[in-house]
Amino acid sequence: MAAVSMTVNGRSVTADIDPRTLLVQFLREDLRLTGTHVGCDTSQCGACVVHLDGKAVKACTILALQCEGAHVTTIEGLANGTELHPMQAAFREHHGLQCGFCTPGMIMTAVDLVNRKGSDVDEHTIRHELEGNLCRCTGYHNIVKAIAAGARAMAQAPLRQAAE
Repeated sequence: MAAVSMTVNGRSVTADIDPRTLLVQFLREDLRLTGTHVGCDTSQCGACVVHLDGKAVKACTILALQCEGAHVTTIEGLANGTELHPMQAAFREHHGLQCGFCTPGMIMTAVDLVNRKGSDVDEHTIRHELEGNLCRCTGYHNIVKAIAAGARAMAQAPLRQAAE
């Protein structure tokens, strides 16, 4: 066993874990944050995307021990209590989900996209940035619409965006 300490969704956590524990396993099994999904076990689907020190990563590709001292934000950490993050609200308003399995990873990727590229992202850029996220239900049309709307909403909420 090995000790690991990090901040997850603004809360300090410490645990003794098997050194082979993936971040996604630690989040889901140890911390019971089940919004981060495991979809493919091969790092291709993007269902496990979280933010590690402010950048989107696939939690199935990193060991929890590699996150020692890091700040991790999961889909559960985006909302401010009952107030959804602007990107979460946009997915709801623009029907950017069907079964919902890919949605947490899509939203986390989308927030990272806006944080990196700004709120004025076009459809081509959004589609390109989503290449690492798979949705098996849709043709991505509403997901792209939701991300564009969420990007605009994030631009109007700079204090919320800066808090992440």
